[in-house]
Amino acid sequence: MKEIEILSGAFEKIKAYITDNQNNSKPVVQFRSPAQLKEVINFTVGEKGVSENEFLELLDKYLEYSVKTGNKQFLNQLYSGFNFPAFIGEVFTVLANTSMYTYEVAPVATTIETEMISLMNSYAGYSDGDGIFVSGGSNANLVAMFSARNRILPESRFEGYDRNQKLVAFVNEQAHYSFETAANVLGIGAKNVVKVKSDKNGKLIPAELELEITNAIKRGEKPFFVAATCATTLLGAYDPIDEMAEICKKYNIWLHADGSFGGSIILSEKHRHLMKGIEQTDSFAWNPHKLMNIPLICSALLVKKRGTLQHNITDINTDYIFHDIDTIEDLGKKSIQCGRKVDAVKLWFAWKYFGLEGYQKRIDNLIDMATYAEKIINEQSKLELLSERQSFAVCFRYVPDKESDLNKFNLELRESLRKSGKSIVNYGYIGKTLAIRLITANGELQKSDIDLFFSNVLSEAKKLDN
Repeated sequence: MKEIEILSGAFEKIKAYITDNQNNSKPVVQFRSPAQLKEVINFTVGEKGVSENEFLELLDKYLEYSVKTGNKQFLNQLYSGFNFPAFIGEVFTVLANTSMYTYEVAPVATTIETEMISLMNSYAGYSDGDGIFVSGGSNANLVAMFSARNRILPESRFEGYDRNQKLVAFVNEQAHYSFETAANVLGIGAKNVVKVKSDKNGKLIPAELELEITNAIKRGEKPFFVAATCATTLLGAYDPIDEMAEICKKYNIWLHADGSFGGSIILSEKHRHLMKGIEQTDSFAWNPHKLMNIPLICSALLVKKRGTLQHNITDINTDYIFHDIDTIEDLGKKSIQCGRKVDAVKLWFAWKYFGLEGYQKRIDNLIDMATYAEKIINEQSKLELLSERQSFAVCFRYVPDKESDLNKFNLELRESLRKSGKSIVNYGYIGKTLAIRLITANGELQKSDIDLFFSNVLSEAKKLDN
């Protein structure tokens, strides 16, 4: 069969790609502008299909010009790395092509997701918890806010949200933008998400949170939701959950932990203190597709109280899907999605492969690599650490001999490095200062990879500094 021959050729390309991912001498990206990319790949879909050889050539080109996020010089995003057992799990879930709404159509996957939620709840300290895999951290934050609204205004599930109630939410000023999006979607309004002041390291200041809450109450507003960020996107800062929990309990407010970036640190005995108080939260967003290196997307929302998620759904009397003939719960009854991709299985394969201790070591290694990167910066006269390292993010800049506009120089440095394909790293602003942000998210990083990165940075900077 033609398809079997193509499959054979495709697997050869996969093997070669996996090998290349381990080779730091290979570029992270063969950079092309959009116009140049259209010159090497024909993106137009024709009237007739392509031949077997043309199809295989398209596979080659797709991989050749895509960013190799498994390369250990890809230090750009909050995710990176290639996770072999999880990759295999992804292939097999696509092969089976099931959906997660009922046990009837996805018996193994349903049982696996139930087991994964139970395991993740045990780390969060939710003894009677529940949860669901969702389509990303932003979606997890949305469903958490949705759950909080339905707790404080249970009738809103049927009657809609009464704007006279004046609901207001509170987040770290450096929190992810998804909370404003969630407020928009829920009809609460993005302007009713109050951004609470953080300290110089990016952590929310508890006294400022309580001040904002009391001010809102004086204005006749109804505080209903607080989010603690577990690793901010730029500085990797962890909000003080335990102190925030005391405040939320005092005012009867839902406390959510957004661990979309840094939630996986909960696996580490050595570093989980950064999430002290997590068991006092009402919900927890956790993205294994980040620090656990599971292929995108793999995100879960955990809730402390069983039944919370099913309570969110207004109509589950859909007997054309849910028949209640099996003893296990149909997961679709607690999801705002109907059709839902199987994401828990690739996490299960990876966790089975590495084991609980193996994953703990991988997370500890990420902190070790960030600490090592910080050490190099402090010892290198041309590099300047711009903020104390909090976790997996290290923010720094290069200080040239001649250039007076440091922001401009470091932006050019980052772009030159990215387009060279040697290393890819991101940047952001601390106040008005541009910071190059190194993220240690690949569980297989070694000191030699960090050494190579800084060697590439210094080499590229020297070219620009002459």
